[in-house]
Amino acid sequence: MSLKQLIITIIIATLLCWASWLLVIFEVDPTTAGFYGLLIFYSSMFLSLLGLFFLISFGFRKMFNRLEMEYKLVGMSFRQSFFFSLAIVGFFFLQSKDLLTWWNSILLVLALVILEFFFLSYRRK
Repeated sequence: MSLKQLIITIIIATLLCWASWLLVIFEVDPTTAGFYGLLIFYSSMFLSLLGLFFLISFGFRKMFNRLEMEYKLVGMSFRQSFFFSLAIVGFFFLQSKDLLTWWNSILLVLALVILEFFFLSYRRK
């Protein structure tokens, strides 16, 4: 798959994920939806954010790192977009359970930073 096909596929998938998230927002009652309604809400929000952050991150990396190989930019952008989306969805989930405090936020961010450092050190070897 070429880079252009990948970007077009991600744009289309991201738009579909945003549409599904909006559909869940306007059509699903969270008090009666139960586990599956919340699962669909959080997973569609995660995938929407993942696609959006990937496209933004890859665009900036491509613009400022013209000498870097494109497959490295794609991998780095996807990994960091995944972590950032996971953090935002984690914040939303903790807030929904009334568990979002400053120390929980720091622990979540610290865990994701440690995971990123693990992947950075693993890649170099």
